Amino acid sequence: MDLVSIIIPYYRKKSFFKDAINSVKSQTYRNLEIIVVFDDNNPDEYEFIKKNCINDKRIKIIKNNKNKGAPYSRNLGIKISKGKYIAFIDCDDKWKKNKISTQINFMKKKKIKFCFTSYNLISENGKTLGVMRAENNIYYNDLIYSCDIGLSTVMLHKSIKKFCTFPQLKTKEDYVVWLRLSKKKIKLCGLKKVLSSWRKTKNSLSSSNFQKLIDAFRVYYNYEKVGAIRSTYLVIMLSLNAIKKNYSKIFHL
Repeated sequence: MDLVSIIIPYYRKKSFFKDAINSVKSQTYRNLEIIVVFDDNNPDEYEFIKKNCINDKRIKIIKNNKNKGAPYSRNLGIKISKGKYIAFIDCDDKWKKNKISTQINFMKKKKIKFCFTSYNLISENGKTLGVMRAENNIYYNDLIYSCDIGLSTVMLHKSIKKFCTFPQLKTKEDYVVWLRLSKKKIKLCGLKKVLSSWRKTKNSLSSSNFQKLIDAFRVYYNYEKVGAIRSTYLVIMLSLNAIKKNYSKIFHL
């Protein structure tokens, strides 16, 4: 049974961490290396993390010497990971019990190196708000206009982790990685099954529309090396597609 490394950055999500870590610990696929990167400076929260991880020997807690952000923490997790496969989950999201086993089987059957899935959108109290459906395959020419890959649904083979350095952006850092992989002609394959839940929280950076607009421009201008006018156009298209998805998700319930 191949080892799967799971990377979880932690920063001020005490209310939701227990759900996230329990959804990982209870996976039907048992050969896991769970890397929790503590990116906070609150000693009480560190003790809380340890308390919820102490009884599982598969868990490693790495403590940053100061708050360095989720991209840094994920990069650190990738660097020290030992698994043949790598998966990510943010500490306010959660997985279905068969998430890892289903993706492993799918990736081996299809002989692919990157997989993402459909996912539920849930409220802070866990109420389902909608469903984001994964496409079978996503290519660069589609991805540049609409990011339809949920980070907490992704699993990848270790052979491509060298291309998976997350840039130091507050949001959209994963979008840079998916665009990079698609340009490398790595197949971005979707699995229709809903295997994860993404939680919409009030204080999340990913819920800040202004921050997302700024970072979207940076993705295109700084990382895709597109001019300012073209970058502005792509930000508009990305935003319109995001609005369209938010309105249409209610029909997938």
